[in-house]
Amino acid sequence: MNISCNREQLLAAFSIAASVAPTRTPKAVLQNVKLEAATDSALLMATDLEIGVRLEVPGIEVKSPGSVLLPVSRFGMILRESSDKQLRISTDARGTTIRGDRSVFTLPSTNADEFPNTPSLQEERYHELPARAFRELVRRTLFATDTESTRYALGGILLEFDSEKITAVGTDGRRLAKMEAAARIVGDHRSQEGTTIVPSRSMQLIERALDGQEGNVQVASRANDILVRTDRATIRSPLVEGRFPRWRDVFPERGQAVRIELSAGPLHQALRQAAIVASEESRGIEFTFDGGNLVLAGLTAEIGQSRVEMPVAYAGPPLTISLDNRYVSDFLRVLDPEKTVTLEVEGPDAAALFTTEDGYAYVVMPMARDN
Repeated sequence: MNISCNREQLLAAFSIAASVAPTRTPKAVLQNVKLEAATDSALLMATDLEIGVRLEVPGIEVKSPGSVLLPVSRFGMILRESSDKQLRISTDARGTTIRGDRSVFTLPSTNADEFPNTPSLQEERYHELPARAFRELVRRTLFATDTESTRYALGGILLEFDSEKITAVGTDGRRLAKMEAAARIVGDHRSQEGTTIVPSRSMQLIERALDGQEGNVQVASRANDILVRTDRATIRSPLVEGRFPRWRDVFPERGQAVRIELSAGPLHQALRQAAIVASEESRGIEFTFDGGNLVLAGLTAEIGQSRVEMPVAYAGPPLTISLDNRYVSDFLRVLDPEKTVTLEVEGPDAAALFTTEDGYAYVVMPMARDN
């Protein structure tokens, strides 16, 4: 094999693939990323025997096709530390040689045929939607999952496939994020009889692989796994076993709720200021709406107290609810600062509901506050 490549483009793809390779495994071959160069394309492949990824690498000129296994640690360091715009990679009996303008590295070779096969999406049934929309599904729900819970279902994102949309839901039991996106159904693809819960780690990989892509993505849910494919990437992930909470029950009819419109950017800025005095033991920030103002107040005995005001369009009676600043901040962080958020509050002991007009909903349980 003999190729010439753009170092930065190869580094971006290699970093995604390398995140799948296990750091500890009895099968040492898995601690490599396989580079397969054909006449007109080049692919990177990695797997831990559960999650698998195939990535097409742009900016590669193939002078002689072939395949090679690249050790994650050493080859990754070469890509990161090199300052060359172009690198030349070749293999022969002595090993793999990586050449820059003023540097050369030789790494031992491992038989590329020993590397397991990675997935390719050949399903006839799937949902299709813009890659940017699917990435938003992941980004707006991933932070709400609980990877440390003994309830394994909470350590993933639930995907539901309907005739015209995909719904993603993430929860850790104290908050819940739901996002919807329009999608085209191909071949009568529906949710399986069980629940489609994709591990958080897999969703992190998918989000990274979709970054910057403008085409469409195809999502195929099967009995035990899920396949995600774009023009440049294919990712396979197993599903999480377990029962997902009845998330629709979290959205009851709220006839008495007060609806208040807020701007995401100014609210996030005010919340960060109020949270300066918060601590691990005292994370609650009081949201008080009164007289056209929102007052955010924090109090921690050993640190101090805060009071931050911002104008809001609210003319009703005084209304106070205490919320965990981290949970609200996580929600605001994934929104554009210009986004308008509607907050529904029914009382100090009822869950707060944040919604946006593009199908995003976020529920946060209130915190008890000492008088």
